[in-house]
Amino acid sequence: MRVLTPRLLVTAAAFALVAAAGPSASAAATERPVETNSVLGFLAGFPQPGVAPDGANDWSCKPGPAHPNPVVLVHGSFENMNDNWGGAAPLLANNGYCVFAFNYGAQEGNPIQGTGPIELSAAQLGDFVDRVTAATGAAEVDLVGHSQGGMMPRYYLKNLGGAAKVDKLIGLAPSNHGTTLLGLSGLASALGVLEPANRFLLGPACPACVQQEQGSPFVTALNAGGDTVPGVRYTVIASRFDEVVTPYDSAFLTGPEVDNITLQDGCPLDAADHLEIAYDPVALIHVLNALDPAHPRQVPCAVVLPAVGPLV
Repeated sequence: MRVLTPRLLVTAAAFALVAAAGPSASAAATERPVETNSVLGFLAGFPQPGVAPDGANDWSCKPGPAHPNPVVLVHGSFENMNDNWGGAAPLLANNGYCVFAFNYGAQEGNPIQGTGPIELSAAQLGDFVDRVTAATGAAEVDLVGHSQGGMMPRYYLKNLGGAAKVDKLIGLAPSNHGTTLLGLSGLASALGVLEPANRFLLGPACPACVQQEQGSPFVTALNAGGDTVPGVRYTVIASRFDEVVTPYDSAFLTGPEVDNITLQDGCPLDAADHLEIAYDPVALIHVLNALDPAHPRQVPCAVVLPAVGPLV
């Protein structure tokens, strides 16, 4: 599998940044390591798509009063729950959240998920949310999604009754207003899903990719009448270095109860790209703050070094 080489290597200071978020008292005894290197996270998780990331899918977990909403993690195109969430799942569990993750948009056991029609994937999300609320007794969940996983839930909210079951939707580089097929095929090639010479096959192999194109009927219908639905709080976290969702600010939403965040506004040296944002320490602190805005954490910028060459 070919993986994008990160533009930056996060130093020990970045790991300290994530640790600074601090586990809750209840989680301190079982604190899990938090991966902040996207390459290592993808390599570890890709071969085992059916294995939940560390900290996720404890079906006996009952939310406490500090974090009453379970968190459902929604992976992106060509990813799976294990390779996408090796950073966020343990971090959230360490901080006292009940965390859940699932695969969608492909056959069970396929490491390449998130390629099927988005309407069907949204229905899978709805089924999983119902399972989570039934197991935990919670009335609502919070959703954290990467790429397609930050956009696809909006179909669930708008068309499948999800707004009554979701309190917050947090998107990491979501494809809310579409992107170019070239950008999506570049992502597929970078992940080893598709050779560059065969990019013309992307459409038949990935209906969700065609639906995510700028100006597609799906994107047009999704955003018709407004980007948001009442009753849900939206946070979008984006990077100026996103090479898949372009322009990067096409990820942003317009409407009430929306917070759009550009990583570089607070941390100019943060060069996380489309894949790295799901493991980026700064982005992960923004996720924690979006989930619990009543107790905001300082977002210190990580110390970074130029990449010295491919890691794989």
